[in-house]
Amino acid sequence: MDTRDLLFGLNEIEGVGWKTIEKIHQAGLLAENVFLCSAEDWEKKGINAKIAVRLADDFNKEWIYARHLLMKESGVAMVTILDEGYPALLKEAPQPPWVLYYRGRLELASNPAIAMVGTRVPTAYGRKVGELLAEELSAAGFTVVSGLARGIDSVCHEAALRSRGSTIAVVATGLDKVYPPENRELELQISREGLVLSEYPLGTKSHPGLFPQRNRIIAGLSLGTLVVEADSRSGSLITADAALEAGRDVFAVPGQVTSPKSRGALDLIKQGAKLVTGAADIVEEYISYLPAALPEEAKTAANLRGAQETLTEKKLTSEESHLYHILHQGPFTLDELLTRTGWDFGLLHSVLLSLIIKKAVSQLPGAIYKVI
Repeated sequence: MDTRDLLFGLNEIEGVGWKTIEKIHQAGLLAENVFLCSAEDWEKKGINAKIAVRLADDFNKEWIYARHLLMKESGVAMVTILDEGYPALLKEAPQPPWVLYYRGRLELASNPAIAMVGTRVPTAYGRKVGELLAEELSAAGFTVVSGLARGIDSVCHEAALRSRGSTIAVVATGLDKVYPPENRELELQISREGLVLSEYPLGTKSHPGLFPQRNRIIAGLSLGTLVVEADSRSGSLITADAALEAGRDVFAVPGQVTSPKSRGALDLIKQGAKLVTGAADIVEEYISYLPAALPEEAKTAANLRGAQETLTEKKLTSEESHLYHILHQGPFTLDELLTRTGWDFGLLHSVLLSLIIKKAVSQLPGAIYKVI
């Protein structure tokens, strides 16, 4: 039985977390004679008394074989930090998981990736922006990484699946416990076409404390993390913090200054996160990471600032189309547009930002807007 099997077996024991395995590793116990350790031996190595008893009673070859069999029967595979297939970028992050369980295409975890996260209850604007940016980043050759949660996560996964790229869902449960339950079909689709990852053994149920740990994996797999829409207490800000801790970039989409859903992203921008109004703002940071074999049309999509799109390709909504045609008579200031449309500030601001993201409209100094 090799060291990777021992790592897997330890990870499967209830109550044994990252730090406990680190203690065992540092103590040089990752060898077959570890099965001879009594509870007292484990305690001498600094292991909690309750966990020490559990290790002495349950941690043996039969236990490991049984867990391997259960994993195989569930259609789940695993990779350890000792394996060549382990994602190199994740290995560089703080506290990389000792074991990753997965369904799908593990090679995607080695692709250039961007994490996309945000609120579980997005506005129409947040959903629209998340969808558009995920499609464009995916088309440009990036894998979109998110957490399969309600709201922005789901929007970004779905958009990436529709595009020419790929997506990874990192979950905070065992791979046999989908959370939220309504994302069962989405999880199945990602496991077929993309990759679903977890550091938790089969049978692990959803628990609030597991999500912040999950977020460090999302950030660790990615070159940068994009916060699409988030309030000041959003869990997506934990992912942004994890990205910074791992030495990765943080990006944020600006939203309405009057919207509570925008406060987290706006605060990140104040703190130095790069403001994103289109996928090009991210692509330009990582153009050297794009695959050399990327189709020419996708490379054109990657250089979005110069892309020549028709209005049909931009998929303007009726409100966007109305404002776009008004601006054809412009340029106009924000106040002039408020008068001409008769809209309230929130709606106008949202539609303007959407048109800017779609590269249909640009903003000039002095809050003046014109068509591109």
